[in-house]
Amino acid sequence: MAGIHISDIEAAINHWRARDPVDERLGLRAELGALAEVYGQMVFYRQTEADEATMPAAAHAAWLAWFDSLPDTPCIAICSTSQGDEVCKGCGRYFDEVQRWTEMTPSEKRVTWRRITLEGDSWRFNRYAERALE
Repeated sequence: MAGIHISDIEAAINHWRARDPVDERLGLRAELGALAEVYGQMVFYRQTEADEATMPAAAHAAWLAWFDSLPDTPCIAICSTSQGDEVCKGCGRYFDEVQRWTEMTPSEKRVTWRRITLEGDSWRFNRYAERALE
């Protein structure tokens, strides 16, 4: 199972902070507290990835709720893997990632999203960036 990168934990925390950070009766919203605990442990132990399988249930649920707010696929409807390319010029995914996308777990999808975003050389990031507006 793929790990959840610390940048995704940060993004999920910011998602929940923007929604409603405080529960009137309890203080910090439960989702924020759960994610902050995982984030704090990652920082303390200098880890860049959290193990999805051992993540506390509340933190994992909060992370999944953030994940569900994201676009499902990096596809911009220009698929060069169908023409025989190993890497899609449109979205930057490898052929096997395109083929297995619907079977991949959320954390596996985020690993792919992170890689193509860091590379930033597929058409979704330059030539056809307007198709990728989220």
